[in-house]
Amino acid sequence: MSEFSLETLQRLGLAPKSPTNTGPNNKLDQADFLMLMTKQLAQQDPFEPTDNGEMIAQMAEFSTLEGMQTLTDSFGVLARTLSQSQSLQAASLVGKDVLVPTEFSELTAGGSIAGAVDLTSSAQSVTIDVVNASGATVQQIALQDTSAGLNNFAWDGLLADGNPAPAGVYEFRASTTGGGESQAAEVYLDAEVDSVTVNEEGRLLIDVIGLGTLEFEDIRRIG
Repeated sequence: MSEFSLETLQRLGLAPKSPTNTGPNNKLDQADFLMLMTKQLAQQDPFEPTDNGEMIAQMAEFSTLEGMQTLTDSFGVLARTLSQSQSLQAASLVGKDVLVPTEFSELTAGGSIAGAVDLTSSAQSVTIDVVNASGATVQQIALQDTSAGLNNFAWDGLLADGNPAPAGVYEFRASTTGGGESQAAEVYLDAEVDSVTVNEEGRLLIDVIGLGTLEFEDIRRIG
C-alpha cells in the first residue's frame, strides 16, 4: 500500500493546511489535532490498522475539549457583555445623589445635608451630633423608636440657635440609646456622583464630589 504524504492530502483537501507560525505556541488547537490524526491514519500499518474503539475514544476526547473551549469563549463574551451593560448603567449615576459610608459632608450656603444611620438592631433613640471644623457640636438631631437597618435623617443647615450655619465641612457622629447603654452607630451621607470609571480589573469606581473615589459596592442607596 502506497503512503500519501501530508502535503498530498492537503492539496486534495483531505487534511488541514499547517497554520502560519507567527510566534511561539505551546498549545495544541483544533488544526493540530486534525493534522496529527490525519498523519496517524496515513502512516498506520494496513495489516494492523488503528482500533476503531481507540479512534472513537480520540474523537470523543477531542469533541469534549472542543466543547469546553467553546463554552469558555461563550462565558468570555457573556462577561464582556455584562461588564459593558453594567458600565452603561453606572454612567447614568452621574449627577445623582448616592448614599455612601462617610461621616463628613460639605454644607453650601443656605443648603442642607441628608443621610442615614445604619443599625444592627432596633434602639430606643438615636442622637446625631453635627460637629464643625473646630470640634464643637453646633446642632443635634434626634430619632425615636428606630428599627434595624437604615434610618433616615436630615439637617436643615441651621445652628442650635436657629441661625444658618456657615458653609464648610461638617462631621456627623451618631450614637444609639437602648437598655441603658449608648453605642456608636455607622453614618451614611448623601453625595453627588461626579464621574464613573472602570479600572484595569474591570471594577466600577464612583467618583463622589467632596469624597473622592469609592467602590460601586459601597453605595447603599441611589437617589
